[in-house]
Amino acid sequence: MQIEIKNRFTGSLIFECDAVSLKVAVELVVSKKIDLRGADLRGADLRGANLSDANLRGADLRGADLRDANLRGANLRGANLSDANLRDANLRGADLSGVNLRDANLSGVNLRDVNLRGADLSGVKLRGGEE
Repeated sequence: MQIEIKNRFTGSLIFECDAVSLKVAVELVVSKKIDLRGADLRGADLRGANLSDANLRGADLRGADLRDANLRGANLRGANLSDANLRDANLRGADLSGVNLRDANLSGVNLRDVNLRGADLSGVKLRGGEE
């Protein structure tokens, strides 16, 4: 199927490809070191995705499923991760400064060396609760 990833602010096309899922397309973008700054990934199913070192600065990931995802070293500065499920994700060394994590599930998340300066942590779940 044809997948398009657009900028959340301008609607301009960041990347398009033929892939079986959005997860596969996003992993392809990251592997090619393409900048996903400002990407509209609201509600995306990115369970188990390898997004290490991705540039997702300012991306809209509201309600995204990022369970078990590898976001090690990712730039998520200013991104919107409200209501996202990050259960058991690896965020080691990621930049989450200024990120909206309101009501996100961070149970079991590796937060070692994460920059959370200015992040909105209102209602964040740090343990328990499935999904």
